[in-house]
Amino acid sequence: MKNYDDLIDQLATDLTPTPRIPNINAVAAGWLLLSAIYVIVMIHIFGPIRDNALTQLSTQPRFLIETLTGLLAIVLMGYAAFKAAVPGALNARLAKIATGLMALWLLSYVVGLFYPALEPSMLGKRDHCFTETFIYALPPKIAAFLLVRRMYPLNPLRTALTLGLAAGMLPALYMQIACMYSPSHILLFHILPGFLVAFLGLALAASWLRWGPSSAKAQDWAG
Repeated sequence: MKNYDDLIDQLATDLTPTPRIPNINAVAAGWLLLSAIYVIVMIHIFGPIRDNALTQLSTQPRFLIETLTGLLAIVLMGYAAFKAAVPGALNARLAKIATGLMALWLLSYVVGLFYPALEPSMLGKRDHCFTETFIYALPPKIAAFLLVRRMYPLNPLRTALTLGLAAGMLPALYMQIACMYSPSHILLFHILPGFLVAFLGLALAASWLRWGPSSAKAQDWAG
C-alpha cells in the first residue's frame, strides 16, 4: 500500500499544469480588429483609396451590399476558424453560415463579369495590387497560426485553411475600394492572392504536422 501511495505522489509531482485556453471570442475579436487595422493602415501607406469609392458606397446599394456581405463573411469565417481550434466550441450553424456568405460574396464577382455592381473602370488602379494583397495578408495569417498553436484544433488542416481564407480576404475586400473596380480584375488580382495565402497556410500546417520539431508538439497541434 505504501509503494502504491509513493507511486501516486511521484506521478502527481511530475505533472505539468495545462495552461487554460483563453476566451475564444475575445481572441477572435482581437485578431479580426487588429488585422483589419493593420491591413487598412498598410494599404493607405502605399497609396490612397479610389477617389469615388466612398461616394459609390453611399449611392450604389448593390456595391454597398456586396461590400457588407464580404465584411460579414470574413468576420464570421474568422470566428468559426478560431472556435474550431477549441473542441466543442464551434457551432455547425455558424460554420455553414460563414461558408455560405463567403461563397455568396465571391459568387457576386462571377455574376459581376456579366452584370457588375459598378461600371468597370481603371480609376484607382494600383500597379502592384496582387503583391500587396498577398503580402498584407501574411502577418495576420502568421499571427492566427501562432494563436491556434496554443489551442487544440481537432482538424488542424481545416482550421489553418479557414484562418488563411479569413486573413487572405481582408486585404482583398479593402482593395474593393482602394483599387480599380472591375470584377475580372478583382477575381485575378485581389481574390486569387487571398486564396494563395489560405493554401499557403494549409501547406505550413501540413509541414508542421509532418516535420515539426518533435512528435509530441505535432500531436499537441493535432489535438
